[in-house]
Amino acid sequence: MSEATSKRTIWSRAKDMALKAPPERNRYVDFLRAFSILAVVVGHWLVAAPYIEDGAVQGGHLLGIIPWTQWLTWGFQVMPIFFLVGGFSNYVSWSANRRENGTYAGWFTGRLQRLASPVLPLFLVWTLFAFFGTTMGVERKIVALAAQLALIPVWFLSVYLMVAAVVPFTHAAWKKFGMASFFGLLAGAVIIDVATLNMKISHINFLNFAFVWLAVHQLGYAWSEGYFARGKRALLWGVGGIAALGLLVGYGPYPVAMIGVPGEGLSNSMPPTLALLALGIAQTGFALALEPAARRMLENIKIWTSVVLVNGMIMTVYLWHLTAFVLIMVAAWLLGGIGLEVAPGSGVWWLARPIWFALYIAALFPLIMGFARFEQASKSVSGDVAHWRLITGLLLVCAGLGATAVFSIASPLGVTGVRLWIVAMPFIGAAIVGFGPFGALGRRLG
Repeated sequence: MSEATSKRTIWSRAKDMALKAPPERNRYVDFLRAFSILAVVVGHWLVAAPYIEDGAVQGGHLLGIIPWTQWLTWGFQVMPIFFLVGGFSNYVSWSANRRENGTYAGWFTGRLQRLASPVLPLFLVWTLFAFFGTTMGVERKIVALAAQLALIPVWFLSVYLMVAAVVPFTHAAWKKFGMASFFGLLAGAVIIDVATLNMKISHINFLNFAFVWLAVHQLGYAWSEGYFARGKRALLWGVGGIAALGLLVGYGPYPVAMIGVPGEGLSNSMPPTLALLALGIAQTGFALALEPAARRMLENIKIWTSVVLVNGMIMTVYLWHLTAFVLIMVAAWLLGGIGLEVAPGSGVWWLARPIWFALYIAALFPLIMGFARFEQASKSVSGDVAHWRLITGLLLVCAGLGATAVFSIASPLGVTGVRLWIVAMPFIGAAIVGFGPFGALGRRLG
């Protein structure tokens, strides 16, 4: 099949799905999901700025090299939008599950499988790279740098999976307390930041992974019930959020950047802070103020088909976009460091960005074609998975993804060059639930 025919087939399939979408579907939800992930991809490709100095590759970070670019993170740090969309979608699906007398296992197993399955081949590929790279004598520092960079996206999935796992409780809280459930979480985030920044209580700030992201998730519930249907109310939330963020950054202890910057003592994202929650409030308000106009735009079948097409492979794009980046960087290094001798942030560097982005896309496309199949939920797991299997599997998957973000799968010690205990956890967790390459073993557990 020719490439042109393949593209037509992909487009025609997406168009068929777009035409089948029920009229009551909120297409803006799908648009924001695709937009938020693509913004993250562009942001990652932009801030990662490796260069060659004295013959060695340095892992440059644009935000640290050019401080003014830290303001750009107010637009590119759009993970709050993804959690907002998640809240809307989880509200709709969990409400439907309750109406149909469905079970928690039946509802959450599919979500866990759909989100975790695409991660497994990514882990396998980079485990093999770390192992063979180490055994073939590649400098361990280079192996670790490449693996750490390529696997940055997985941290988000561990947090999102835990947020989705407690939907029955957050949904019940919303039904009972409404917006008070959001303000309670907001208050929790304030208390945690005060305890961290003023009282210097160690490690308590990690609780804000729950308070901040659950708060934004609750705003998704509010959206689904029409709380933001009035454009003026949504706009007021947007203005209030951006004003609060300006005060927190201008007069408070929070840095400008909404992601971590090398050398900064405080990160707004790892773990999240009150400043990031303020950004999430602002993005929620402004995004939902634009909803009526955006939904009219999405009535155009070509635009809607594009959204459907991107959403059909969105997790694959997210998980593999930094692998594509690494492949291009390795190719440039093997070609004598072509393009890497340019100083990040210089005029020439900025002018070269469109060329580099085209190369990243070219490297990403075959990865999408090869691995998008894992994004489609398998029917191998039934909805009657025992709760102990489901929760144990969830904890192992999330522990593996979280440990990857903290430690990296590449090890500076040992024969293999791989932290096998980290790699093993997501595979074991998936097997216990009953999916993945060893899912048959888990299904025998009953």
